Amino acid sequence: MKKLIPILFFILPLLGFSQDKVLTKTGTAIFEASVPSFEEVKATNKNSGCVLNTKTGEIVGLVFMKGFQFRLALMQEHFNENYMESDKYPKGVFKGKIDNFDFTQLTTQKQDVTISGNMELHGKSKEIRIAAKISKTGNTVFLTSNFDLNTDDFNIELPLLIRSKVAKKVNVTLEYKLQ
Repeated sequence: MKKLIPILFFILPLLGFSQDKVLTKTGTAIFEASVPSFEEVKATNKNSGCVLNTKTGEIVGLVFMKGFQFRLALMQEHFNENYMESDKYPKGVFKGKIDNFDFTQLTTQKQDVTISGNMELHGKSKEIRIAAKISKTGNTVFLTSNFDLNTDDFNIELPLLIRSKVAKKVNVTLEYKLQ
């Protein structure tokens, strides 16, 4: 009994704290850097992680670069080895906050929100603001976003041979079902 009391004092606050967060490890991240008249440059990662603090609106997103799946294996190899240098920079991380967030106001209707934060990718960081849509059904929060990133902002160099075939402005789509 004497050992149980300190354990309870340690565990109970953690249980209460964990209820302030919703998360997923199976979110979807899609990027597209296609240009007209050339091969589609698009990949999907279905193991994107996201944690949302329902009290503060703080949010963290994580994507492992090697999790992106391309239609062509050669594109995936070039993406990981030559452009993203995935062994050296294995993940992309976003840390931010949903502006004016109030969890109690979430409904089944999608609401437009702005998320401000820091994107870290390829060893570089950049402050960004992105538009998103958020809704809640039961205990599940749905968050989607579509925004652009510029390869120059993260020192991602494209070889001269393919510069005309891959867009510098990369469209990113995120879909999270947080529980």
